[in-house]
Amino acid sequence: MRLNAFPMLGRRPFQPWTCPRCTCSQLKAEARRAYSRSRQPQPIRLVRGAKRVNRIYLAVATVGVAGSAYLLRDDIRHWYHAAVRSGRVVSTLYLCIQDYRTTLRQHHDDAEEEVALLKACHKRCAERTLRVLEQNGSIFIKLGQHLSSMGYLLPTEWTTTFVPLQDKCPVSSYESIERMYFRDTGRELLDDFEEFSRLPLGAASLAQVHTAVLKESHQKVACKVQHPALEEWVPLDMALTRFTFRTLKRAFPEYDMEWLSEEMDFSLPQELDFVMEGQNARFARKYFSENTNFPLIIPNVIWASKRFLVMDHVSGARLDNLEYLDAHSISRDEVSATLARIFNTMIFSSGAPLHCDPHGGNIAIKHNPARRYPYNFDLILYDHGLYRVPDDKVRRDYAKLWLAVIDADEQRMRKYAYEVAGITDEQFPLFASAITGRDYRVLMRHEIATSARDTHEKEAINEVFGEDLIEQLVKLLGDVPRIILLILKTNDLTRSLDEGLQTKSGPIRTFLILAKYASRTVWEEQKEILRKSGHLFSPGNMLQLLRAWVGFMRVELKLFAYERYLSWRRHLHLD
Repeated sequence: MRLNAFPMLGRRPFQPWTCPRCTCSQLKAEARRAYSRSRQPQPIRLVRGAKRVNRIYLAVATVGVAGSAYLLRDDIRHWYHAAVRSGRVVSTLYLCIQDYRTTLRQHHDDAEEEVALLKACHKRCAERTLRVLEQNGSIFIKLGQHLSSMGYLLPTEWTTTFVPLQDKCPVSSYESIERMYFRDTGRELLDDFEEFSRLPLGAASLAQVHTAVLKESHQKVACKVQHPALEEWVPLDMALTRFTFRTLKRAFPEYDMEWLSEEMDFSLPQELDFVMEGQNARFARKYFSENTNFPLIIPNVIWASKRFLVMDHVSGARLDNLEYLDAHSISRDEVSATLARIFNTMIFSSGAPLHCDPHGGNIAIKHNPARRYPYNFDLILYDHGLYRVPDDKVRRDYAKLWLAVIDADEQRMRKYAYEVAGITDEQFPLFASAITGRDYRVLMRHEIATSARDTHEKEAINEVFGEDLIEQLVKLLGDVPRIILLILKTNDLTRSLDEGLQTKSGPIRTFLILAKYASRTVWEEQKEILRKSGHLFSPGNMLQLLRAWVGFMRVELKLFAYERYLSWRRHLHLD
């Protein structure tokens, strides 16, 4: 029997068949081979049309995968860079914590060697952190700039290492600004500007400023532009900042600096909203033009959007450019006095806006030949993104605290330190040093207004409060209200600006100006209280009113006499 007699071979499992009457071995062998072939997988045979369909499916799948990768490339890039940024922060944080733990565990008989080891640890950790801040950019630059000015809180190795960040702000490309303008407005940059400089006049951590010419009015303007990269990285960077300070608190509970990240959480969204900055600038400009006659220029805001701010083009020299002041015969003492009047108005005058970031880059000076010496200058105030308006109780209690400081009345100082910031008796000496920048013992000797702070006094503060000075200060700043932190920051920065001017009169004039504003605040409070009582001319009320008026006039006359003395010296060319 031939094999092809089995019509279903190759379609279903083959069952060997043999003729019951025949035992032919050849037939059995053929049957076994056929069965073996039937058990092997058979190739699928396709017709020509089916092959074409599968090629189409394969091409569609290839295009789909490629298209998905193309569409998701930005997301892939973002998550890759997010992982890199986070990795830098986390790894550096871990290395610094371990470095400090290892260093602090080491004990030596030689105290100087211990100090040297700790200083070396400060320097290593500061340099590691600096590299991360520079590589990540974004708000990390701003954080580093803020830390570099916190000499009262951080070791010198940290603050000096971060100083280069003041001049290493990122610069965004012209092309990225064009793209951002189109995304925000739906218009090309040159649709609204006749000219727009490709390179910025200056760059800060959050924005940069370009010169431009408006198309309609042909007016030369300054255009403040937010760095386009901030939109992508600010949420992650704020989360990393919170994580960093939270982790540091767990590792070293005595150094709780979470208040710093909380302050950034509160203030940064406002600084990144240029519409709010425009409103603040208009408010400050209106207030000072209506209530003072200071030589102060706040550039007029023409229009503002969330990431673009267009204002009058007003430029000047930095306040620390002493060569510029001397070349234009600008009196450093009058500049110092004007600064004192501007910022004391902000702190003590009811309803005044308080500029909370008055560092050297936000204040400029311009020679004004239209006015006679020594008033031949204008001060220019930039960057109005962060403002507060302290309530009257805070202003008045703070004024009473400063009058007590100037009078060296410790009992009143302690009372109003508690009223202003909830400061306990134990915290008071450190708080008094923090708000004045002076040794607490100097305050008790009535020397605060007659002597300048020097290096010896700064070292003496460390001796008074001992080795745990930083720990005490960190706890203190974590406990005081946020508005007081901002006022302290304003005080510290303006004090630094004043010292940088190297005035001839020293601190006495600026303290008399401060005392004038503080005493006037108390005088106005007394008038308001007596007016509300309805018995202004009763004997008791009249006595209180007279006492407040005498206190105000006493400081006013002292300041008047001292300024006349300085004027007399100028006219006699004794300075």
